[in-house]
Amino acid sequence: MIKLNASQLRKGIGDRVQGIVKKQEIYIVLDNVLDTYNIGSIFRLADAVAAKKIYLCGGTEIPPNHRIKKASINTTEWVEWSYKESAIEAINDIRLTINDIQIVAIEQSTKSVQYDKFDYKLPICLIVGNETHGVSKEVLEMVDAIVEIPMFGVNISLNVMVSLGIVLYKVIEKT
Repeated sequence: MIKLNASQLRKGIGDRVQGIVKKQEIYIVLDNVLDTYNIGSIFRLADAVAAKKIYLCGGTEIPPNHRIKKASINTTEWVEWSYKESAIEAINDIRLTINDIQIVAIEQSTKSVQYDKFDYKLPICLIVGNETHGVSKEVLEMVDAIVEIPMFGVNISLNVMVSLGIVLYKVIEKT
């Protein structure tokens, strides 16, 4: 397998190896994620786990964007993505095109299951939400499950990219 360092990625060598990496049936929906560094980092995460596609929704910035590009170290060039007006639209499209997909939100909720106790299956769609307000209530009503990462300190939440990373690697471990 070809592995590229940051310098090679920034020079655009990655576009020449597109199609070599076998993509996993993992889809990621960003529901109004606003911080461009989070968005770029999520592209890096998607590349790291060989996710099939990212859906950027609502107020989420889209490439080309200097800060997204910098944080992603050019992974925006070969991680497939599309923009949808809302996460609801993205979920509806995903359900229409991918059979038996598991739709899971990463969010704190009275309906949530601890992330490491959930039975993840591929294909899967993971949804993360706005840095302040989280995944929208309308989206939470549409999902198959909600998983939550327990917090043991005084802070009530983790960064959206960190939360997604934790759950993505649990998905890979359990599938």
